[in-house]
Amino acid sequence: MVRGLLNKLATKSIKVAGNWQQQQLRRLNIHEYQGAELMSKYGINVPKGVAVSSVEEVRKAIQTTFPNEKELVVKSQILAGGRGLGKFTSGLQGGVHIVKIDQAEEIAGKMLGQTLVTKQTGPQGKVVSKVYLCEKVSLVNEMYFAITLDRTTAGPLIIACREGGTSIEDLAEKFPDMIIKVPIDVFKGITDEDAAKVVDGLAPKVADRDASIEQVKKLYNLFRECDCTQLEINPIAETSDNKLVAADAKLNFDDNAAFRQKEIFALRDPTQEDPREVAAAKADLNYIGLDGEIGCMVNGAGLAMATMDIIKLHGGTPANFLDVGGNASEGQVVEAFKILTSDDKVKAILVNIFGGIMKCDVIASGIVNAAKQVALKVPVVVRLEGTNVDQGKRILKESGMTLITAEDLDDAAEKAVKALKSA
Repeated sequence: MVRGLLNKLATKSIKVAGNWQQQQLRRLNIHEYQGAELMSKYGINVPKGVAVSSVEEVRKAIQTTFPNEKELVVKSQILAGGRGLGKFTSGLQGGVHIVKIDQAEEIAGKMLGQTLVTKQTGPQGKVVSKVYLCEKVSLVNEMYFAITLDRTTAGPLIIACREGGTSIEDLAEKFPDMIIKVPIDVFKGITDEDAAKVVDGLAPKVADRDASIEQVKKLYNLFRECDCTQLEINPIAETSDNKLVAADAKLNFDDNAAFRQKEIFALRDPTQEDPREVAAAKADLNYIGLDGEIGCMVNGAGLAMATMDIIKLHGGTPANFLDVGGNASEGQVVEAFKILTSDDKVKAILVNIFGGIMKCDVIASGIVNAAKQVALKVPVVVRLEGTNVDQGKRILKESGMTLITAEDLDDAAEKAVKALKSA
């Protein structure tokens, strides 16, 4: 299902190197089947389902979980939206299929281990390691429901629409009055009146109103108690037996709550994440992968943003945001270089350090040691300024490394772009 409505309604963008890009934050994202299991624990209605990772498991699931079903929904599990309209590199169209029970093994086999490309994965796609087998529920009405955090009201915001599905973004743009927003007082919690406003916005046709209000309250309780940053259900639907059901769901969780949500954070699937970001997180580095050609290593988020902007100003494109922080160790600097050089798209590296708490000699020692462990095949431009800058420059000079030195940020960016073009 399409995941983008919240991006239009309740999130912010940042300007990176002259281009507006959706802000990437460190928020745990879990698979659909994991979200369904979590919602079920909170008493939220979800279709019966089971996740499998092999054709043999599909066969067993049909026998034990779906012995009387005539049809199943087979859903590829990747951490990206747009699966239904996606395409496998093998040629199979669509990552979600409704099939006859005797076709489930075949279609699951065509998904497992294959790469699914959607509009959210990028052209490289993501490998499907699990598929989610679900009962086919008879839906009589599809709607949209979400909870997110809203800066304007400084608290949770419930978003509802009486129509859902893959066209929700277009609907929100053309008919904004159909979107209902209900802010929740974080201190009081959700009230019956709040939940009723949401249900009225959903405008269910057959589902019991009081039961629907209770479902909305349970969804909010999950959001609050599990430290969610986003809970999106598209569609939240009415079934032929007059129930409100979460037919699909996307849940994100605040990484700052990892210390008290250990069970949830144990669900993290690093195989679905950018391997560079996984490695950076292990080294306690602030890293976000981009699509440019100049790798950046900077101390301080503001300076890192400015560095990317100036690279763009001089005609280059940054390959990443990387803030080593104000107290990075020599080992972290080495790990940072390993991450930068592991990116095949990186054709030059720019190190921009303004030493305050961070000492230039520590950065220099890290660069030298990284060069001993990693084959530096691209030009490296270094700009050092601040605490222990003379010691840092001496360490680099005595190392015998071939480096391009720069006097200031503008000079560094210009030389990095020039080195890139001549590489």
